[in-house]
Amino acid sequence: MFNRTMLRAAAALASISLVAGCGLFSDEDADGAKPVVVGTTSEPSTLDPAAAWDGSWELYRNVFQTLLSFPTGSTSPQPDAAQSCKFTDPTNTAFQCTLRENLKFSNGHKLDAAAVKHSIDRIQKINVNGGPNGLLGSLSEVETEGDRTITFRLTKADATFPFILATPAMSLVDPAEYPADKLREDGKLLGSGPYVLESYTEGSEARLKRNVSYNGFADIKNEAVTIRYFKDSEVMVSALKNKEIDVTNRGLTSEEVVALQEKKPENEGLQVVETVGADIRYLVFNPKDPAAAKLPVRRAIAQIVDREALVAEVYQGTAEPLYSMVPKGIAGHTTSFFDTFGDPDVDRAREILQEAGIDAPVELTFWFTTDRYGSSTAPEFAELKRQLEKSGLFRITLKSKPWKEFQAGYKNGEYPVFGRGWFPDFPDPDNFVAPFVGKNNALGTPYDSPEIAQQLTLSRKESDRGAVSKQFERAQEVLVEDVRLLPLWQGKLHIAASEEIAGCERAMDPQTIMQVWELQRKTSW
Repeated sequence: MFNRTMLRAAAALASISLVAGCGLFSDEDADGAKPVVVGTTSEPSTLDPAAAWDGSWELYRNVFQTLLSFPTGSTSPQPDAAQSCKFTDPTNTAFQCTLRENLKFSNGHKLDAAAVKHSIDRIQKINVNGGPNGLLGSLSEVETEGDRTITFRLTKADATFPFILATPAMSLVDPAEYPADKLREDGKLLGSGPYVLESYTEGSEARLKRNVSYNGFADIKNEAVTIRYFKDSEVMVSALKNKEIDVTNRGLTSEEVVALQEKKPENEGLQVVETVGADIRYLVFNPKDPAAAKLPVRRAIAQIVDREALVAEVYQGTAEPLYSMVPKGIAGHTTSFFDTFGDPDVDRAREILQEAGIDAPVELTFWFTTDRYGSSTAPEFAELKRQLEKSGLFRITLKSKPWKEFQAGYKNGEYPVFGRGWFPDFPDPDNFVAPFVGKNNALGTPYDSPEIAQQLTLSRKESDRGAVSKQFERAQEVLVEDVRLLPLWQGKLHIAASEEIAGCERAMDPQTIMQVWELQRKTSW
């Protein structure tokens, strides 16, 4: 395998704090007959991996395989569909994987080197706007040798490439089921992962059953899982208390977390698990908008936003202020926005606008999604509006849409300012900078920054990922100078579950994706 020190500095993400219960039990205690039911507010936006660079990965991780993955407790990629992988040259420009023997998709078709090449090539060929091709900027060509050997030729050194292959974006698909030049459109999904998708109802649920032909790293603790999708976290919590679901994943508001942690009769039989989070929230400024395109406007907003008040008012200790796009726990984290702007200062913001000859109040529209990040999103944007309008310098209109419509809008560059959340593709500083810059980025708003690109290039030559702080410190300074992105807060992840369910503390991988095969039902105490 490649250098095992690659994520030494990010190892903090592997540590998990158990708030209550959710211990481990033997397979003998598991009741495989009854599906574990998981509730989430993170519904897939698409069933085709070639189109998704978002929360759809939650489903993909459990139904598809990737060459590499993150077994529980590991913060560096390990073989999954691959038997082994390594860089074959000292310049980190050729990465080779050998597949496990006798791999099959769940329909019985062979998963060979040609299928791997097909899976990766179609991402680049289809090139969905805002899709996962943005992760493959360093990939030049995929070569195969026989049925089991694949070599990825890179245009430049990229020590993060193994981490990219471990993301669900690089899910392996059957060439007979997934066209090479267009997305699959029949609403079906087929892979070679731990589970088979038995049925899927958009906006409602996904029913998974154990894949008997699976050949990979996962130790599957149950026979079936049903994932139910909720528009509102309050309804999801009610379903948990009424035993309609067993586990929640994504979307709990801070009020709900705090309430569930209290020892009350209505919480009897429930548990809450807290994990170290690397998820962040931030604002995106669209350079196509006349007001948002002006640097002084963006700097004035950065000077006014009070993260401390935002976190206290809306998130009640379940999040913390973030002054860098790279969060705490990741190599290269800084407090660059605080270092530049300091505490909120309306007078200074007024000076910034006046010096640029910009009349106040500046009118802007802020957009957010109603059903991707939980019910706290609306109060969060209401608080941002309150802060900015209280200054007298801005007049903010708030607008929102469900995720699918919201996503289409920002990819088309329709929103002047919009809120996004980011759950890491992999726990490395590169993944908190690279996805947001360049022409083909994850936000649909091209951001050309030659200096950031240079720092990324330098950092990708270093296989020891704990040694790239200098490059990312400079990259973050440029992000502050441009204020195209404004980090707001860093979250903690919470899982609420029935005490009948074991394995919760092992279910979240370093990408903060739930590996539902770790969940199991305990039949007796």
